[in-house]
Amino acid sequence: MSNISTPDAKLDLRGTPCPINFVRTKLRLEQMPPGALLEVWLDPGEPIEQVPDSLTMAGYSIEHIAPVASYYCLLVRCPLSTA
Repeated sequence: MSNISTPDAKLDLRGTPCPINFVRTKLRLEQMPPGALLEVWLDPGEPIEQVPDSLTMAGYSIEHIAPVASYYCLLVRCPLSTA
C-alpha cells in the first residue's frame, strides 16, 4: 500500500547536466501553486546526488526518491508559504 500522492506536474530532466537540472526544477516549482507536487526524472550519479539536497536547501520538501529502470523519480512539494 502506497501513501504517495499523484503529482500535479512532471519534468523529465534525463540527460540534463548539473546545475541546469536544478535550475529547471526550481523554475518549474516557482510556477506551481503552494502545496503542489512535482515529479522530476533525474539521471543517476551527480544529478540524483546534488538536486535533492539543493532543493531542500532552497526550501522545498522532498517527499520521495525511487529508482526506476535507468533513472530516478523524485517527488518535490512546493512550500505552503514563502514566509
